[in-house]
Amino acid sequence: MDARLAETTFEVRVPVPLVRMGFDQHEIQRRLSDWLVLSLFTEGRISSGKAARLLNISRAEFLALLQSHGIAYVNYTADELAEEFAAVEALQVKIGP
Repeated sequence: MDARLAETTFEVRVPVPLVRMGFDQHEIQRRLSDWLVLSLFTEGRISSGKAARLLNISRAEFLALLQSHGIAYVNYTADELAEEFAAVEALQVKIGP
């Protein structure tokens, strides 16, 4: 994505062992941004599109990021999942095997 969002600066204290593990300032900033956006998404506070815009990546890249962190994009309740399966079965009956 090419549009840059306005930014602000915060001071963040990072344990020295993380720096010793090879995490530089840029990597730490990227991981903190990813973590914050992923948290907001999983809490249902932002959409996947908004999350992608906040990270300045495409929606497809955000979905890949979710997958790389083991986070489900779709989180159905039991009732919603049953409705989806029923809809698929109804389509299969209309279309045939």
